[in-house]
Amino acid sequence: MSENLSCLSGRKGLHENLFEKLGLLAQASGTPEIQEMQQIAKDNLMGEAAIYSTFSFYEFLQPQNKGKKAYVCNGSACLCAGTQSRVKSELKKHLKEEQIGEMTCLGRCHENNAFHYSGQNYSGKDINDIASVIRSKVITQETYIAQALGKSILMKPALTAEAFANRLHHLFTLMPDEVLDEVKKAQLAGRGGAGFPMGIKLEVIKEAEGKHKFIVCNADEGDPGAYSDRHLLEQQPFRVLLGMLIAGYVSGSNTGVVYVRAEYPGSQMIIEQSIRKLEDLNLLGTNILNSGFSFVFKLIKAQGAYICGEETALLSSIEGQRPEVRVRPPFPAQQGLSNMPTLVNSVETFANVPFILEQGGDCFNQIGTSRSKGTKLVSLDSFFKRPGIYEVEMGTPLKTVIEQLGGGFKSNVKALHIGGPLGGLVPVSKVNSLHISFESFAENGFLLGHASIVCIPESFPMIEYIKHLFKFTAHESCGKCFPCRLGSTRGFELLQKATQSNYKIDRQLFSDLLDTMQQGSLCALGSGLPLPVKNALQYFDRELEDYFE
Repeated sequence: MSENLSCLSGRKGLHENLFEKLGLLAQASGTPEIQEMQQIAKDNLMGEAAIYSTFSFYEFLQPQNKGKKAYVCNGSACLCAGTQSRVKSELKKHLKEEQIGEMTCLGRCHENNAFHYSGQNYSGKDINDIASVIRSKVITQETYIAQALGKSILMKPALTAEAFANRLHHLFTLMPDEVLDEVKKAQLAGRGGAGFPMGIKLEVIKEAEGKHKFIVCNADEGDPGAYSDRHLLEQQPFRVLLGMLIAGYVSGSNTGVVYVRAEYPGSQMIIEQSIRKLEDLNLLGTNILNSGFSFVFKLIKAQGAYICGEETALLSSIEGQRPEVRVRPPFPAQQGLSNMPTLVNSVETFANVPFILEQGGDCFNQIGTSRSKGTKLVSLDSFFKRPGIYEVEMGTPLKTVIEQLGGGFKSNVKALHIGGPLGGLVPVSKVNSLHISFESFAENGFLLGHASIVCIPESFPMIEYIKHLFKFTAHESCGKCFPCRLGSTRGFELLQKATQSNYKIDRQLFSDLLDTMQQGSLCALGSGLPLPVKNALQYFDRELEDYFE
């Protein structure tokens, strides 16, 4: 990370965002032209190499994707469902092969057959009528179950703009320290995977000194199998935005940034419309409701990079830099966006904050377990009889989620990959030992993460699945640290060689590679991959033993 580039990027403010300019230049042909890149570099006092390294990193700005019209989802859920070969074959009937690319997880894990065409996502039965999709660019309606079991915080009726205004009136009767105390009482842990207490982050931001402070919503939900954030962005946009505004009120920030992934065009549209409606109602801007508090939102439309789910890479992305992970300290709360104090939290984390404002921190704290408070959204993929998004109280048995809510499996399943590609790989034999909480998964050698569930069927070779994980990591690595960049590539090469020849992998060599990634990587992408791979080696050794010495 370059502090100088951060300052240069931020000197014109978010209204002239460098990253946004690159995205706009790419709309016509799929990638910015060289002359346009040179002009942007000149306008922003940056080197051409810095600008080129940025736009060449993203899926939807890269020169090799120029002219692409359709993208086929290659996420873990669609891979295990085995639907994507047919999707590509059907698209080839109407498009040239060079016009078809790939993208990672469209959040349509509940019905698969997912693809992206002309700015819209499609899945499920859309595959049966691709000709109509291409001819008319019709926007189809997906369906999935959205239901709560027990106490509901996030599955309540959608917050309206009018209700948003009422919550603001209540908020402005309280002092920032009072609201902060309630968030700390609630013990709300971040829902993006790390589980860090939001109250501590808020307090650090509040006490930090800086000309500006930022509230950033990490809506780059890139974990294949997860679509709970997408559900909230599209079904509860005002609840998410209100949570951000409350955080701004507490911390003394007047700017909120919503960074929504490119693979969610519907989410981008709804958030943009919701911000505009709040502006029209004078619920944003200067001196909101004569409170003396000012707050504005900026929507950033991402361009396709899983690593931007890591908070420091996301900040570099907003600044128009190459989205590489930053060395910490300093932490974003001290030196984040444009080198200013910045709070970064996930969609689901912010969506919980209005409940704490309404009901109090103690009420939230009484839900869940002693170490995991509140509720959790769980994403179930298409192998369940009742796929969808479910809200459960922390501490709910995993068996209850699978059998009572999900209705059990449609076909034989041998493992559940829970919490995204870096989450734990849980054999079905361990289901009865787990409940939905951070501590339960950690104590059993797994990771709850986003709480997304991707089912691995009996028929899917485990060697192919862990090879898929290495390939995914190698493709999505920012490249900054050697253990992640080289380790993921070498791991994939070893597995590829073992599956395509009589080569046997040296177990000690493979173990050393995983340990090096786990201990030496800068962020959770490289350090997290070894967990599901080690789980596979532990629980599916008999299936994998033919590939190892």
